[in-house]
Amino acid sequence: MKATAKDMRFKTKEILAAIERGEEVTITYRGKEKAKIVPLARERSTNTGGEEEPLFGIWRTNKRVADVNAYLDELRGGRFNAH
Repeated sequence: MKATAKDMRFKTKEILAAIERGEEVTITYRGKEKAKIVPLARERSTNTGGEEEPLFGIWRTNKRVADVNAYLDELRGGRFNAH
C-alpha cells in the first residue's frame, strides 16, 4: 500500500488496519518515497508445554543461577540495594 504524509494525518486508522493485515505501507512526501512501515514479526511461542525455564541456553542448567535475583545481587555486590 502507498500512502502520503497527508494520509498519515487523516487516514491513520486505515493505514494501521493495512499493517495489521500484514501489508507494508510506503509513505511518500511530495511524490518521493520517504519511509516504509512494516508489520512487526509476531512472537512465536517456543514453550513445549513443560516447565517454564527462567533462563535459557547454556544458563538453563547452571545451578548457581537457579534463583536469578539472588545471583544478580551477588554479582552486583550490594551496589543496588537500598540502604
